Amino acid sequence: MTIRTMLVDDEKLAIQGLRLRLEPFADIEVIATCANGREAIRRIKTEKPDLVFLDIQMPGFDGFGVVKGVMEIEPPLFVFVTAYEEHAIRAFEANAVNYLMKPVDPDKLADTVERVRQRLAEKKSAEEADKLKNVLAQVAPDQAQAMDEGETETSDRFEKLINVKDQGRIFRVEVDTIERIEAAGDYMVIYTAENSRILRETMKDLERRLDPRTFQRVHRSWIVNLDQVRQVKPHTNGECFLVLESGAEVKVSRSYRDVVARFVH
Repeated sequence: MTIRTMLVDDEKLAIQGLRLRLEPFADIEVIATCANGREAIRRIKTEKPDLVFLDIQMPGFDGFGVVKGVMEIEPPLFVFVTAYEEHAIRAFEANAVNYLMKPVDPDKLADTVERVRQRLAEKKSAEEADKLKNVLAQVAPDQAQAMDEGETETSDRFEKLINVKDQGRIFRVEVDTIERIEAAGDYMVIYTAENSRILRETMKDLERRLDPRTFQRVHRSWIVNLDQVRQVKPHTNGECFLVLESGAEVKVSRSYRDVVARFVH
């Protein structure tokens, strides 16, 4: 699959450097370059790229203005490329795939391209599934209903209750009430709005039991319920804190910061 890509930066050298770094990726096809935000909005609407590498600070429309300017169409995937780290939280609020610092690190660029491939593959799969359901709804309504029921069964395979043995008693914790989970060696501390319970289980094993659409690892020691997040607070070095409904704050490490993009819109 060819990934039709656009580069947007007011510095010619930056565009040339990024184009050079993208050459090893055979599926990346640079179809256009733009030197300002106004031109980028126009070209995105006409060219309809899959991916846009976007500088933030530009004369006229900045990078965030470009994103806002194309929301009336189905927007491409965005990767922000900038020399200013303080824009990281806004970048993920704009649902960016990633946020790269200049000069672009080759390993981080490779990781970003892989994320783009995954996002596009997921999008294509979802579109094909929708098309199939629409066709089935017309020619075989029973099959279409079976597909919908199958999706429900997928979500049902995750735990709704977790039994926790604590202080010689067994407590049944409703998964929906869990706010966050902290790793402490071979033990997990499960926090709800009312109390906390200690569960003897590894983080890896517990992750398998929880719906990843709701529960996400944001740090090597923390899993959070994304439905409980009410605010994102920026921190240093591209890290941030999630403020939960209880007021508790959980640090998102840089290696998990793409999680922010999945629920902050």
